[in-house]
Amino acid sequence: MELGFSFGTPVIWSNQGAEEVIICSTGFLRGYDLETGKERWQVHGLTACSCTTPVIGDGTLYYAGWSTGNSGDGWEPWDEFKKKFDKNQDGEVGFDEVPGNESDFLRGLDGDLDGKITAFDWNKITALGKRCENSLVAVKSGGTGDITHSHLLWKQLKGLPYVPSPLYYEGNIYLIRDGGRISCFDARKGDVIYLQEKIGAGGKYYASPVAANNCIYTCSLSGILTVVKAGGKNPQILHQTDFQDRIFATPAILENKLYIRTERMLYVFEENGVK
Repeated sequence: MELGFSFGTPVIWSNQGAEEVIICSTGFLRGYDLETGKERWQVHGLTACSCTTPVIGDGTLYYAGWSTGNSGDGWEPWDEFKKKFDKNQDGEVGFDEVPGNESDFLRGLDGDLDGKITAFDWNKITALGKRCENSLVAVKSGGTGDITHSHLLWKQLKGLPYVPSPLYYEGNIYLIRDGGRISCFDARKGDVIYLQEKIGAGGKYYASPVAANNCIYTCSLSGILTVVKAGGKNPQILHQTDFQDRIFATPAILENKLYIRTERMLYVFEENGVK
């Protein structure tokens, strides 16, 4: 297997009778047999750093991802990277030489798990990045082996999210991206219904959108909940609430209740009010 890392959550797909674990990694989407762990299929050429989780709708698998580092963008040459961080000048970059959270990111590039980034690690991941593409794809069931070209129903390249996963709801795919821009695609054909429409709540988005009762609920990192009417040719904003507290977690819906966890509080919304 090629070098790769992912922040997305695996999902289970019943692929024409075969139970599979679906995993995203650097540039790849892969399906593994749930019982044996054997790889059954792969789609390559996807985003270089996967933060989203695939979703399943009406038997089809959907994946959307965006990151820097695709087609070589965002990756500086090894000599420049080494000059910036190699404090002890031993020709390698240890994790303790990199400040703050950047060291956590670099651990995912350590292909041989030797606790440092070498020219081999850097050149391998940058070469892989040149073969990656930010995209939204629909994968039909039934494939084995390399199904990159044989089982992609459609592909879109705009409106892509960095962290929030796509939402399948009532025959459509919804995406929310940083800046508070929502997009909607026909799930069967991939046609654009609307693209990157503003919903009046900008900033970053970590939580994934959810839906119920013909409404889409999406939360910005700064704490603004936006309720958008599902369907239609344009997004219709039904309600907005500013919790004045950061929201990282995806809302949850259970038994006619909406659960929203902010950084400091857990809210439960129901027909008769808020708990």
